[in-house]
Amino acid sequence: MLKRSATLSAAMFAGAALPSGLIASNPDKSPKAVRNGRIKQVLASWPFMDRAEFWSLEQLCEAAVDLGVSGIELVGPDEWPTMKKYNLVCGMSPNGMPGLPFVKGLNNMRYQEEVIATTKRRIEECAEAGVPNVIAFTGYKYLDVDNPELGDVPLDEGADNTVKGLKELALHAEKYGVNICLEHLNTRVPDPHLFGTPGYQGDDVDYCADIVRRVGSSRVKLLFDIYHVQIMNGDVISRIREYGTDIIGHIHTAGVPGRCELDETQELNYPAIMRALLEIGYEGYVGQEFVPTRNPMQGLREAVSICDV
Repeated sequence: MLKRSATLSAAMFAGAALPSGLIASNPDKSPKAVRNGRIKQVLASWPFMDRAEFWSLEQLCEAAVDLGVSGIELVGPDEWPTMKKYNLVCGMSPNGMPGLPFVKGLNNMRYQEEVIATTKRRIEECAEAGVPNVIAFTGYKYLDVDNPELGDVPLDEGADNTVKGLKELALHAEKYGVNICLEHLNTRVPDPHLFGTPGYQGDDVDYCADIVRRVGSSRVKLLFDIYHVQIMNGDVISRIREYGTDIIGHIHTAGVPGRCELDETQELNYPAIMRALLEIGYEGYVGQEFVPTRNPMQGLREAVSICDV
């Protein structure tokens, strides 16, 4: 862990050395990473902005344009006008909950009313701005997230509550033409930097897929995060084929182990996974959500090219 922290610190300095304008100017005349364009790719904002402060939003937009991807994701309404200047889409909006948005979720009736009200407002904002998707979470398993010693919400009850909340949100999503994507997260990696989320109730991707099935709305889908699925369940390609586009509405990537670049240091065969998505007729976005361990632009260029099958 110390070695990885040192690597990340070095990567921060490498990223900070790329001033605004340098990325978009493409001084080495490198071709765009997207050539085929059959997989619609976007860049997750937090690994390159919030977590390590590599770039500003403007710089991330310039990187997206240079790479030839469709847009950026997990940025809120205040940032959408900046993206519009670059003709970039927001592939996935946060749900608007304060703090870490996956802690207080739909699984717990203590928090469900707040989550629903906040998500409904975000759905309306997404519809007005043309943002297609908003994220959703089961939430942590604790009866009181501030006092875990009080016990857990039972799994079945958590699923029932999440279905109930998503059914209410589905009516709003159907009215406004926006998709809600329920994310599965891993609980095996005890890392404070969002490599894992110990305590999250929806840590079994089949559990989350079943919730989506029970809601029964074309506007409620699964956010299939390949990194988290590989850690918790495996059989990534088999599950993609099993779920199909009736269940899967959005994709996230990262290398396993380590949430690193999609290079030869990790175990997943991303070209094969992307081809499986094409086989099922997937037309949604694939969000690059790895945490850089080296020059971020180099890592992004490699990842985008690898997924451009």
